[in-house]
Amino acid sequence: MGVHRNARCRGPYGGEGEDAGGTDCSDPAVFEVVRHGRPPLWVCPVHLGPALLLAPGVLWPPVIRLIRHP
Repeated sequence: MGVHRNARCRGPYGGEGEDAGGTDCSDPAVFEVVRHGRPPLWVCPVHLGPALLLAPGVLWPPVIRLIRHP
């Protein structure tokens, strides 16, 4: 979990790479959503649900990992 200590939320649509846009949320990421053919999407608790429904490439059933304690 320590690797993602400074990760910021990229939800609900996700950005590609560290510098990409995709969200106005500056909360710390708590979850990692695995996606097909794209990098994992790091999201806060508020954006987890919308990311599962709206982000491209999300696997179904979804694969979600806890990367930081809220």
